[in-house]
Amino acid sequence: MTEDEKAVTVLGLGAMGTALAGAFLAAGRPTTVWNRTPGKAGALVAGGAVEAATIDEAARASRLVVVCLWDHRSVQQALDPVAGALAGRTVVNLTNGTPGQGRELAGWARRHGAAFLDGGIMAVPPMIGGPGAFVLYSGAQEVFDAHRDALDALGETMWVGADPGLAALHDLALLSAMYGVTMGELHAFAMVRSAGLSTTAFAPLLRRWTDAMSGFQERMAAQMEARDYTTGVVSNLAMQAAAFHNFYDAAHEQGVSPELIAPLYPLMQRRLVEGGGAEDLTGLVELLNTRRTTA
Repeated sequence: MTEDEKAVTVLGLGAMGTALAGAFLAAGRPTTVWNRTPGKAGALVAGGAVEAATIDEAARASRLVVVCLWDHRSVQQALDPVAGALAGRTVVNLTNGTPGQGRELAGWARRHGAAFLDGGIMAVPPMIGGPGAFVLYSGAQEVFDAHRDALDALGETMWVGADPGLAALHDLALLSAMYGVTMGELHAFAMVRSAGLSTTAFAPLLRRWTDAMSGFQERMAAQMEARDYTTGVVSNLAMQAAAFHNFYDAAHEQGVSPELIAPLYPLMQRRLVEGGGAEDLTGLVELLNTRRTTA
């Protein structure tokens, strides 16, 4: 592989973009960088990167152009003026966005003669290039296969499908689970702190409990695939719903807002009305499809 074939351009030098460029450099790839506002490339240049004076120059420097900007709008604003320079190249968008935005960018790239992958980074900047990082990609598999060697520098690579929107879908689904857990933990800490107790002392107990209650994802997924929420139930919905008001009452007694956990209770009540009292809590997923019909 020639130096030209190994070259990578990174557009955007926020914390994540800087980490991406650093990982490419560490993997021995000639790396060109560009940022909308100058002054962020110093350490990368010292490490061997080339700072492009313009985005057009940056786009033309490599066959592989990795984009990591603030949001979908900033990606559009950056790429539209240099569409001609991207023809014949591969654009990999690692900016967080929605499935629809990924599909929109894929269409834009196709119209301008560029290959395209959308991506979802499942890591924080310090993890990039390390064993814990993984990055999801969607788009044409042949495009992914052609550049997998380069993309491996960022972390474990996973192709999740030809539909360009699937990387963002998986990304946001995984982040949703993370935020859901965090919401419960924040409520737990608020309750403990309201009693004047040490959150530091409580943390190991919280970790022990959450670890014990984790690991059920495969069972939940199997229930959803079968749409059978009544087999192997340990704590049915009716029992859980009957006690859920205690979360509200205890929070109010302690002067803690229950708003982080409040959305669950109305869903439980709705499922009970539909006759789901004998089900596992997993059955609530049936209420989340806004396109469902009750007929």
